[in-house]
Amino acid sequence: MRRAAFCLLGTVCGYAFSAGAGYAVVNRVSPNSHDRSVEAAMTGAFVSGPVGAIVGGVAGFLLGGRIRRGVRRAPGVPRA
Repeated sequence: MRRAAFCLLGTVCGYAFSAGAGYAVVNRVSPNSHDRSVEAAMTGAFVSGPVGAIVGGVAGFLLGGRIRRGVRRAPGVPRA
């Protein structure tokens, strides 16, 4: 359950961050003059947003499965 929650959180945060960043980058560097804001919005929503969602989801999946249980010892080694 923890892994699924982290995966969902990473997906949502990754999409939001990447869509905003994609919008800002395209709005800044696009040579298009008559519909720059539409181009930036579509690129953010349909290109950079989903890419960020995939990256965030994978990162959340990997980080959500980590459980810190202290130092691992070799089998048969007693505690100090």
